[in-house]
Amino acid sequence: MSEPQAFQDIAENLSFLDDWEDRLNYLIELGQALPEIPETDKTAENKVKGCVSNVWLVSSADRSGEQPVLRFTGQSDAIITKGLVAVLLALYSDRPAREIAETDAIAWFKTIGLSEHLGMQRSNGLVAMVNRIRAEGKALS
Repeated sequence: MSEPQAFQDIAENLSFLDDWEDRLNYLIELGQALPEIPETDKTAENKVKGCVSNVWLVSSADRSGEQPVLRFTGQSDAIITKGLVAVLLALYSDRPAREIAETDAIAWFKTIGLSEHLGMQRSNGLVAMVNRIRAEGKALS
């Protein structure tokens, strides 16, 4: 199974950036481009547990096809975490639930060189976001 084009584009852009500071700035830019979610979606139910910063993930399922497809939106109040949310949305959103459940974003973050410089708190938050997204995929697959 291949990754969505939006994620492939991010991975390709990161491959041109050798310096961690440049990668971090790109991550921040991705977060800044992330559309805001409505205040009504910033609920306790949508808040990701296990993140130090505030992170909200909102999912909706399209069940019109053979397999349910999940769409995610998200937001964070921390600029770097917001960039991580943007990368996760590019990897997981608008995919069949089964694929979401099977896709290990942590492995992909290592492959594209984003995990090696994340501190312990951001790494734990990233794992919490991935676990939440994959659990929603498993629940529908």
